Amino acid sequence: MSHDTAAPADPRDPAPDRRRLRALRTRRALASAAVDLILERGLAETGVEAVAERAGVNRRTFSRYFTGKEDAALDFARADGERINAALRRRPPGEPPLAGYRAAVRTWLTDPEHPAEHSRPGPRALLALVPGEPDLFAAYARIRAAEQAASVRILAARLGVDPGTDPRPGIVVEAGAGVLGTVLHQWARATAAGPENLAERVDRAFDVLLEESFRARRPTSALSAATLPARGSANEERRRT
Repeated sequence: MSHDTAAPADPRDPAPDRRRLRALRTRRALASAAVDLILERGLAETGVEAVAERAGVNRRTFSRYFTGKEDAALDFARADGERINAALRRRPPGEPPLAGYRAAVRTWLTDPEHPAEHSRPGPRALLALVPGEPDLFAAYARIRAAEQAASVRILAARLGVDPGTDPRPGIVVEAGAGVLGTVLHQWARATAAGPENLAERVDRAFDVLLEESFRARRPTSALSAATLPARGSANEERRRT
């Protein structure tokens, strides 16, 4: 008695690619609908059902992609974080970690074929709402934390260290992501200022970080002079005792 077995998948079969593209289109439609509705109605007045309806799908389909309307609306932050990490993986070996992170951010911001999602009007307007909406803020923080954790793992692998015991990858990512986050929120709120070049603003902010770090690195002799009592003061103290 013979048994039929499933034939192996043909790598030339375009069906998997079509499914991935269809899934990507659905995800983007849901994310776009969430952004548009929140900007139109406000976060409190926007429901998941309305987002799904605007995207042309049902609630069950929405739940396959997102846990809530906040996650859907902030999907641009996840997508941009993944692009930064992809650029970070491609940086040349031996490059200083902070220089590599900075270059990866610039690659993301200056890609002419795939502009940063943050730079689009809808995501920019939504980003300006994040600090004042606790639920949006929490979702944004979760997304950033996940992408930053991936950045730490990438840098730790490049350095050949354990990120659980070596603080360098975490410090670099916290510093670099802090620069980026600060500039993004300032830029998002300054909607009346015109079409600023976001990449240039981020570059200037990284320069500030480096300038401040060098300014803080005083010579040991200067540090000793500032923190230890003067010789005369020490003699006076001994006389008092």
